[in-house]
Amino acid sequence: MTETQTKTSSPEFRAAAGAIDGLRNDLLRDVLAYRPLPPMNPDGRLIRRLPEGMRKTVVWAPHALVLFAAFLVMMAGFAEWEYRLLMGLVPAIPVAMTLVRPVAAFWASMAATVFCGVLGSEGLWGPSAFMAQVVVLVVVAARTRPRTAAWMWLLTLLFGMLLEGGDPMITAPVAILSAFALLVVAVVQIRRDAEREVTVQRTVTAVERDRRTLLEERTTIARELHDVVAHHMSVVAIQAEAAPYRVENPPPELEQAFVTIRENAVAALTELRRVLGVVRAEDYEAPDAPQPTLAVLDGLLDNVRETGLETEKAVTGAVRELPQGVELSAYRIVQEALSNSLRHAPGSSARVELSYVLGGLGLRVVNGPPKGLVKPSPGAGHGITGMRERVAMLNGEMTAGATADGGYEVAVFLPVPPVEQPEARGPGGGEDARGDAGAAAVERDGRA
Repeated sequence: MTETQTKTSSPEFRAAAGAIDGLRNDLLRDVLAYRPLPPMNPDGRLIRRLPEGMRKTVVWAPHALVLFAAFLVMMAGFAEWEYRLLMGLVPAIPVAMTLVRPVAAFWASMAATVFCGVLGSEGLWGPSAFMAQVVVLVVVAARTRPRTAAWMWLLTLLFGMLLEGGDPMITAPVAILSAFALLVVAVVQIRRDAEREVTVQRTVTAVERDRRTLLEERTTIARELHDVVAHHMSVVAIQAEAAPYRVENPPPELEQAFVTIRENAVAALTELRRVLGVVRAEDYEAPDAPQPTLAVLDGLLDNVRETGLETEKAVTGAVRELPQGVELSAYRIVQEALSNSLRHAPGSSARVELSYVLGGLGLRVVNGPPKGLVKPSPGAGHGITGMRERVAMLNGEMTAGATADGGYEVAVFLPVPPVEQPEARGPGGGEDARGDAGAAAVERDGRA
């Protein structure tokens, strides 16, 4: 039937055509396909609780169970007085076949039922044929899907009624027992598929949540660093404007070069402001104060002490002024680490260590285990992600983990390349001082 005819036919006809296609795909196509039963997952909920030596054996439990069922079928065939070997062996073969060729095993079981009905003395459903058919239906249904189980049950019923002259009572015991067993198998399959789907959805949701968290942290870092970059660009523009006045009778080419530098700096400020507008959140409010540095770290520690977290600071090395981006990132890392201590270790104490070394800045924030009756409060899980992003931006290194006494430690190293000392300024060196003073004016020009 063509696709156009299917669309124009009645719903009942389309339903019947779909059912026939399902039967063809499930039980008539690739009948002899080789589909070996895989071993159980050694990391399953039950198997992983067993000793390591038993796991390698337990994973083959389904195969052993099917072969044991085939042995029982063969023993049931020996109850026949005549042809007892054939009456036991022929029905047992389809049961064993379910391990490698499940669809072929179903049709072989139907053929074995006819064979036992002809040779046996108890009719179509003798003991061995009865057991073999039920076991095959259950195993094949467990290895396929509920729709295939429904087709096999229906074909078994029609097959029994046809060979018994249309009397359903003879096939009724097989039909009732197999229907109950197939219903249990279908329920287990549906529940297993639902759990698998929920697991996949949770995994996708967790990945999307982590990705969104990462983007939010990067956006926050970009907004904070905007002020630092804008200040430096403003200083470049001011110094480029003032540089020609520091040289007596500068050549026109030099004046034009400084004019070009200032124009590019102002243009860069304008584009930087536009980029900030792109990454700005809807509820974002521009800060009223400059971005914090390590110079105001004592104020942060005082605020933390007021909340109940005993905090101390230790500084080693020669304290010096670091690049503003490093100072800002170091301050935010300490702030986030102390916030995590407040949430996860209430009532404990924290220690903040700053190490000024030749190659950069070392940070270490460590807190003890929670104390008192206040229970830890779960956070959003963004803290460690934000700290790692700031450290990665500066090509630094970071470790975070629990300590031996039940506390938590965050250790960070932020590399700072050595800065060459500028040459001694001439009499016109006062222009550099005016450069910082006029940076805000140039930044306002960039906004225009």
